[in-house]
Amino acid sequence: MANYVIGDVQGCLDSLLTLLDKIRFNPQNDTLWFAGDLVNRGPRSLDTLRFIKNLGENAHTVLGNHDLHLLALWCNSGRSHESDTIAEVVNAPDGEALVNWLRNQPLALRLPPTQNTLDNGLLTHAGLLPEWSFEGALALSEEVQHVLSGPDWQTFMAELYGNKPNRWDPALEGFDRLRLIVNVFTRMRMVRDDGKIDLKYKLEPADAPPELKPWFELAREFSGEGPILFGHWSTLGQLKNKAGYCLDTGCVWGGQLTALRLEDEAIIQVDAVEPPLPTIA
Repeated sequence: MANYVIGDVQGCLDSLLTLLDKIRFNPQNDTLWFAGDLVNRGPRSLDTLRFIKNLGENAHTVLGNHDLHLLALWCNSGRSHESDTIAEVVNAPDGEALVNWLRNQPLALRLPPTQNTLDNGLLTHAGLLPEWSFEGALALSEEVQHVLSGPDWQTFMAELYGNKPNRWDPALEGFDRLRLIVNVFTRMRMVRDDGKIDLKYKLEPADAPPELKPWFELAREFSGEGPILFGHWSTLGQLKNKAGYCLDTGCVWGGQLTALRLEDEAIIQVDAVEPPLPTIA
């Protein structure tokens, strides 16, 4: 029995199946934990959603920014991009069932105990603010999940996009509060010296302006908590960091798809099967 955390799949189902073959995934005993961005840009977003959904309790996922983009397009609240490969989900006969399954997924998940250095970690797509405890982060995830899984979720999707507010304040309310929570969990990479979240910089930290720092370089206000496992940052250029592990290794860009086995911290990777996208954007 093993637990595997897998980085951004982004519709690269053939690479995922190759990885599962390499780790000898057994749905009778093993559990998969996905770091979000199940869909988009890769060629098989629809089949990827169907496959992971059909794994039932043997697969868990957090939402990534591309997953939310699919939800927005479903309810005509998002702008389609040339690189999108999710129209097939919207037009599929089971599209509504897949969207309803996706919008019931959380932004953060507590990983299972493993009795090692990865014990009781937290899984999220992009990251975590240093002033958020794990319990606080899970509560904030529940706030968003309550809205997304509810009857008025499409109203929220119409208010989702935007970079403001860009600083956390517990007193935030309404859509401003929900938008910031979503942006932290699914889009954040860098934080400014003044504590504001930067949502534009996407390249390696070494090339960033001096006033920007990776969120995981900031001192956490809560000691004794487990590691943070995340994806989202294919240009980061490293797996292990001060917070935990970044598992997005750019599969959709011709890189690799990565799994981390929680029980022994083993890294398993396969080269991308799909043709790479031409540029990183």
